Amino acid sequence: MAEATADKVTRFSAALVNAAGAEGAREQRSARQQLEHWARVGQGVSIRTSTARRRVEAALAGHLPIDSLTEEEGVVFDAEVDALLDERLAEVDHVEARAAQGLSSVAIDEQGRMVEYRPDGTTVVLES
Repeated sequence: MAEATADKVTRFSAALVNAAGAEGAREQRSARQQLEHWARVGQGVSIRTSTARRRVEAALAGHLPIDSLTEEEGVVFDAEVDALLDERLAEVDHVEARAAQGLSSVAIDEQGRMVEYRPDGTTVVLES
């Protein structure tokens, strides 16, 4: 007897869902189908225990120079770094962390403006 699987609720960033919707439309998939496709592809890459995968993991750990990776390994390396950065940016308020160290930060606000966030809590919209 096959075990029924129920969908589980999870959250994704709006940017990821929007990207999946755009890519899915080109591939005749819904945003959900595209996210599932990307997850399956990523899972396959992540569990692959090839020499190339071990080389990428060594470069990520700092044990292998990045410039020694092949072009294909470099693509995987870049994707791993992008994913790690996205995870870290979602976990930590970097502006707040830098302010606690007495440092200013510059970031794009909700209106798309470049803004300097100062340690004293003030902000300055920077001219473009």
